[in-house]
Amino acid sequence: MLLEVTDLHAGYGSSKALFGISFDVAEGEVVTLIGRNGMGKSTTVKSITGLLKPTAGTIRFKGETIGGAAPHRVCRLGIGLVPEGRGIFPNLSVRENLVMAGRPGARSREAWTLDRVLAFFPRLAERLANGGNQLSGGEQQMLAIGRALMTNPDLLILDEATEGLAPLIRQQIWKALDVLKGTGLAMIVIDKEIEALADFADRHVVLEKGEVAWRGTTPELLADASIQETYLSV
Repeated sequence: MLLEVTDLHAGYGSSKALFGISFDVAEGEVVTLIGRNGMGKSTTVKSITGLLKPTAGTIRFKGETIGGAAPHRVCRLGIGLVPEGRGIFPNLSVRENLVMAGRPGARSREAWTLDRVLAFFPRLAERLANGGNQLSGGEQQMLAIGRALMTNPDLLILDEATEGLAPLIRQQIWKALDVLKGTGLAMIVIDKEIEALADFADRHVVLEKGEVAWRGTTPELLADASIQETYLSV
């Protein structure tokens, strides 16, 4: 198993946010974390990527325990993050935002280089000299994904993959993610577009008040209207 999260507890100061989260991600698998706002999805991602230290439980990646490890170490082990809000460096150019994240990948597959990222997102090639703060929301999301790919991850995590984007741009992002899945890249995806997630994800983990309320495959999710009504409707 590529990633194993077991009985994960975490919070902010005296405020607890996660109460025993457990799930896993296999090589090449796409797993979603879904649920209403404030249910623990982003806290789970922060715990995995080293941005938040868990208070209990274990996180193992490629067999190595990473719970509480520094973010740069987690990245070097092969976890790439596209954070909520994108986190683009506004005073750096598109080229600089990409190049600063570059690191070697596994020799067993084609590496993500600057040229490959620009071929994958041609719009970024047209904006190469522009500052991060001069890009549209869609271009910034492409840049955030491209920057994460430059780390040559084995697992890509996207927190709010298409939030705030126009419908046409959302479609482009989903198509790009589908292509990435085709390369064998494992992903954890958070988003509110359940139909889009169902089109390409393998399994789903529903969070409710910091706990796993349900987990299953796409056919199981679509077949049970009560899951969507109980845990996903606004």
